[in-house]
Amino acid sequence: IKNDDLRVDGRGCEDYRCIEVETDVVSNTTGSARVKIGHTDVLVGVKAEMGIPKLGSPGEGYVEFFVDCSANATPEFEGRGGEELGTEIANVLYKIFDNKSSLNLKSLCIQPREHCWVLYIDVLLLECGGNLFDTISIAVKAALFNARIPKVRVLEDEEGAKDFELSDDPYDCMRLNVTNVPCIVTLSRIGHRHVVDATLQEEACSLASVLVSVTSKGVLTCMRKLGRGSLDPESIFEMIETGKRVAKSLHMSLQSILNQEESLGKKRQKIGFLR
Repeated sequence: IKNDDLRVDGRGCEDYRCIEVETDVVSNTTGSARVKIGHTDVLVGVKAEMGIPKLGSPGEGYVEFFVDCSANATPEFEGRGGEELGTEIANVLYKIFDNKSSLNLKSLCIQPREHCWVLYIDVLLLECGGNLFDTISIAVKAALFNARIPKVRVLEDEEGAKDFELSDDPYDCMRLNVTNVPCIVTLSRIGHRHVVDATLQEEACSLASVLVSVTSKGVLTCMRKLGRGSLDPESIFEMIETGKRVAKSLHMSLQSILNQEESLGKKRQKIGFLR
């Protein structure tokens, strides 16, 4: 990199590799998405199930994350290596969704204190080629955009007993507002510069990285330092500002491709795992 805005693969310091996004790739899920950035391949499935609201938020639903690091993705995931990374990723996802603005959790409430929708978000790492956190966050947002939760009607009999009726009409459903769902941008420090979407080779050259979670409006919702190296406050500030700027562009591109894909309807040719 040196002082030039040029990397080994020809990209600039703030450029992503080609991002492939496909939704509705897994049957029997509420929503799903597969995202590839370079050699990093992530599959996310969302499953909505009825549950009981938490005591602290009786009028809201909630989200649960599970991350599975396939041993086929990289030899490092064999044994407890993949389990520890999966826990770390899940903790980051919990942190960026631990606020009232990312998702409207009140819309997931069916009956206060009694029933709500619980969104189980399963993340499967199929291949690891660098920049895991960014790829996962994009896949999670795409899967939530694709989610269609059946509408619930509460029925009450003469004795006051309540029952629930789920609509079996695929068009009679609730969509999630993902406008404020953040995307993660990871900035890796290499020499005196920082880069986004680092490859495995670039990650090996970086002693410290900053992970920022940013909404489509450029609001920072979470920040975390990765790696054993140190960073001075001025460089951290520069990396945060770069992350906010890059994230806004990333959100625009992602939303544009999701809208374009959805507009194709049944005419869309699904690729899935058949390439």
